[in-house]
Amino acid sequence: MLLTKAISTILCGALLAGCAGAPNEQPAAERSFRIVGYVTAAAVVDVIDFSRLTHVNYAFLLPKKSGELKTFGSPTQLRRVVEIAHATNVKVLISVGGWGWDDEFEELAAAEDRRARFVSAVVDFVAEYQLDGADIDWEYPDAGTSSEHFVALMRELRAALPSGSLLTTAVVSDATHADGIDPVIFEIVDFVNVMAYDGGPANHSPLSLAEQALASWDAKGLRKEQRVLGVPFYARPGYASYRKLFESDPATADGDRILYFSEEQNYNGPATLRAKVALAKEEASGIMIWELSQDALGADSLLKVIWEASQ
Repeated sequence: MLLTKAISTILCGALLAGCAGAPNEQPAAERSFRIVGYVTAAAVVDVIDFSRLTHVNYAFLLPKKSGELKTFGSPTQLRRVVEIAHATNVKVLISVGGWGWDDEFEELAAAEDRRARFVSAVVDFVAEYQLDGADIDWEYPDAGTSSEHFVALMRELRAALPSGSLLTTAVVSDATHADGIDPVIFEIVDFVNVMAYDGGPANHSPLSLAEQALASWDAKGLRKEQRVLGVPFYARPGYASYRKLFESDPATADGDRILYFSEEQNYNGPATLRAKVALAKEEASGIMIWELSQDALGADSLLKVIWEASQ
């Protein structure tokens, strides 16, 4: 039923989208539908159309078990991202952690002094780079003590960040597998990025997974206004970027599966992304993208597809 509704919304909007020209002149910060794009050191910043985003999450700043931060490797690029993004009224957050850093978070969050050291370091980093906030990617706190420490960490970070700063987090697609996320977190953060991908090597991010993900977080108490639906710009099982798939065969844009070096890859093509935007308009507050360096260029950009479908 959701699929039929989403496709109907797309078809109804297609006539209007055909008249779309330059990106919306409305300032990104004032748009109600969020388009959150992760940017990494792999990105060529000057080819990204920041006017089609509302938020950028720069990944990653890495924590130590002591609560200190590892030396940041891309200061020049981050400053360039901030310069371009702020020129188009796009918010920039530093994303801290990511996959494989759960042990560091477990240790630093377990003691008050280490939490304080971490919070202070993140706040200083935000100030140094003139950022708009922080995105904490602890993948993932466990139920019990770990969950309590996550709440304490986020409360202390929220209190320490300047007034008006954003604080967000990223969560697994299925809320029934997220016992470590206490719903009290929803009272602390501005919004939550639901990573509705990596569902499996043969079918890692279908529309059905997006529907199930948003429904599960709704049942857990995450309000529509805080839910942001994550989408991939890469394929599985090979993790090839959409850009590489498209450059190999332009028929990539016609569906969600294609042979790449004799192996079938599954991904999100334009039609599926339009359906996901339609779903997000009904059941969430925006779309999150992992990640922008994987996008095709120019008229073939998936970010362009998402932006046009969101109008």
